[in-house]
Amino acid sequence: MAKNPRLLPVNPRLFRARVVRTERVTPSMHRVTVTGDDLHEFGYLGFDHWFRLFMQHPHQDAFRLPELDGTKWWPTFLAIPEETRPHCANYTVAAFRPATAVTQAELDIDFVVHTSADGSLEGRAAIWACTARPGQELAMLDQGCIFDCPDDASEVLVVAEETGLPGVVGIAASLPRDAVGRIIQEVPVAADIRPLDAPAGVTVTWLVRDDFHAVPGAAALEELRRHTPTDEDAYAFVVGESTLATEGRRHLHRSGLPKSRITFSGFWKREAKEPVPA
Repeated sequence: MAKNPRLLPVNPRLFRARVVRTERVTPSMHRVTVTGDDLHEFGYLGFDHWFRLFMQHPHQDAFRLPELDGTKWWPTFLAIPEETRPHCANYTVAAFRPATAVTQAELDIDFVVHTSADGSLEGRAAIWACTARPGQELAMLDQGCIFDCPDDASEVLVVAEETGLPGVVGIAASLPRDAVGRIIQEVPVAADIRPLDAPAGVTVTWLVRDDFHAVPGAAALEELRRHTPTDEDAYAFVVGESTLATEGRRHLHRSGLPKSRITFSGFWKREAKEPVPA
């Protein structure tokens, strides 16, 4: 995962929060809305602003998390006894609403709903999200953005499957209104398609797998391989399943795009069905 200092928060903060409400946004996406006493201080940057999410395991009787140093949090986290250590995963801000005179700041987190062949929920985060209740505690460690489009980019290319969709939504809405380029977004079913607030010059291609046994990211990769960057001044952002990210980067570089103009991140591997450490 890219770690350009320019995109990282100067002082990564841990925000403690609680669940306000949850809802199924589309068949494959479940949203958890949270708030917190100091969440109004969260410096939302737009684009694919992400964070480390800490949540309680089902077998734990309480949410326990010590204060973490934002820059040296990992050793402290590992020092927590395993039986009480919360689950940690990387997530993107789906939406952020600043505080008003009468309401607290709110942050939306969208979770991909993974299911097995018999329809039962899979994955710790998805199970937590779909069973979360108002008042339930969690914590978020701010990590900034990965998307790093140069100001002189001739075009912007964004490619993802559903795990990257929350970031794509934010990127589309945050792009300069005169930006040109293309978004290639793969989703499990047609009902997962949603409007994107993309600039008029950015075309959006939705790809629907509609097959439980299809490999996530394969359709997006196939479509990407049919795309040739306009020139070496383009910028590409390819995220999601590991093969999509790595093979997508390889294709773009072979097509003439410098590696410095490609941001790629494999969030997870299909074989393991587990997040890839950042």
